[in-house]
Amino acid sequence: MKIAIASGKGGTGKTTISVNLACAANEDVQLVDCDVEEPNAHLFLEARGVATEVEGILTPQIDEELCDGCGECARFCEFNALAALGGAPLVFPELCHGCGGCARVCPQGAIAEVERRIGTVDTSVSGLIRLVGGCLDVGVAMAPPLINAVKKRVWKQGLVILDAPPGTTCPVIAALGDVDYVVLVTEPTPFGLNDLKLAVDMVRALNLPFGVVINRAGSGNADVMDYCRSEGIVVLMELPDDRRIAQAYSRGEVIVESLPEYKGAFRLLLDKIIKSGTAVGEN
Repeated sequence: MKIAIASGKGGTGKTTISVNLACAANEDVQLVDCDVEEPNAHLFLEARGVATEVEGILTPQIDEELCDGCGECARFCEFNALAALGGAPLVFPELCHGCGGCARVCPQGAIAEVERRIGTVDTSVSGLIRLVGGCLDVGVAMAPPLINAVKKRVWKQGLVILDAPPGTTCPVIAALGDVDYVVLVTEPTPFGLNDLKLAVDMVRALNLPFGVVINRAGSGNADVMDYCRSEGIVVLMELPDDRRIAQAYSRGEVIVESLPEYKGAFRLLLDKIIKSGTAVGEN
């Protein structure tokens, strides 16, 4: 089963839920850090056997001797990565999505594809957890190609917990593409509620089953709970606003190890997710 932990905004505790859920599973599990612009799951795990692979995408390179300036490649590109101004087109590699379409439509065969580095993918092991994560290079504008590269390293069998990027934009859509269940992490504040609504609209548009975890419960108001109740959204867990959790987090410690009394709560959360996802799959 592939479970995604997502949120409408950053700072809600998404990585906290992801890492502790993986640790509480007490079985072989793959933890996939798809927040490639700011990966941090590895900070909480003592990883060994780290293997790093460089990732890139293919971008166009124009042969000016063959190019007749027809502009067909620029007309084809939906991302404005090429601009035809009468002669050989200008290439803006930072806008290229690596689809290869420009090379296919060029009638003169004047476009070759060269690889441009976008980041790295790290694979490591920590106990029963296999950690796969990406790190986008500084200055690279698009995260989805690297997220897709990270997901290609994931074994298809077994339990997979995917730490998605925050928000509701393209990187999140890339991360959630083939998951079985989504956990939306929020906080009981006006900002948390506003962005939870956006995230709910997103997963509903993707037709994905989901539930909500309320982090720092008791620190705000009841508006998030009221919203979930009115929308028929299941609240899977309320993680209390416990100062000890914040202290453990600041030290880079895993909650279920520093505060063992929470291990049962995270194990129950995982059981609820698996049960909900299985029930949806049977319908």
